[in-house]
Amino acid sequence: MRPLSAADHDVALEVCARDRVANAFVAARIVEGSLRTSPGSFLGHWADGELRGLAWVSANVVPVELDEEGVAAVATRIMRMRRQCASIFGPSDQVMGLWGRLGPTWGPVRAIRTHQPLLTTRTLPSVLGLDVDPDVRPARVDEVDLVLPAAAAMFTEEIGYPPYFGSDRSYRASIASLVRARHTFVKVEDGEVVFKADVGSLALGCAQVQGVWLHPRLRGQGLSVPAMASVVEQVLSGMADEVSLYVNDFNVAARTTYARCGFHDVGAFTTVLL
Repeated sequence: MRPLSAADHDVALEVCARDRVANAFVAARIVEGSLRTSPGSFLGHWADGELRGLAWVSANVVPVELDEEGVAAVATRIMRMRRQCASIFGPSDQVMGLWGRLGPTWGPVRAIRTHQPLLTTRTLPSVLGLDVDPDVRPARVDEVDLVLPAAAAMFTEEIGYPPYFGSDRSYRASIASLVRARHTFVKVEDGEVVFKADVGSLALGCAQVQGVWLHPRLRGQGLSVPAMASVVEQVLSGMADEVSLYVNDFNVAARTTYARCGFHDVGAFTTVLL
């Protein structure tokens, strides 16, 4: 087990490409240059000179293609990093393997989302005959302050606590970065964001969507399907050839929306919220 460096860029991406949907988050960090700017955030598990698996270890711990030996090696390496991590997420077998070793010293936890279906689609919603909301579009740079309240509301609903306390500077910067990249899609009505979704990770031809949110006053009116369909349509029309996301299994409304937009199960994630 050793940290990866910029010299490991190609081989690390090759490992991620074994399952580009499951490994989109880490692959995107590699593509964005994090091996150069944050080399200590990547741990590689090597055997006989070959990179067998790796893990992103930063504010989150995200395993990639780790076998049982790799899981044990990563867990041993990060055993003392509890206070630096907010969550562990990724393919269920690897996350549960890590948590089985880290849990006795890292617990208690805020929550464990044991089964989060990993979904994907390569089909344009228009081909499925769906209505696509024409008002959903990439957010503009001058709309960051409109996006922020919607993003904070979504985060709080999903995680159970606000994304920041006191200054919003760091959180606003992360939102601005997505907006500048044209990775945040919004619907704006009367100067307010009423729908939002982000392409949080983009690599190897796969776009992973996160942060999907519809204003509470508009829920239950049949608006989520055309809004989400518009995001998928736009992403598949130039950004990537596959769109993925993962969803809590208990979120029946969201699962119904994604199914209607053409998504199907290809695996399962687990998230441990620390």
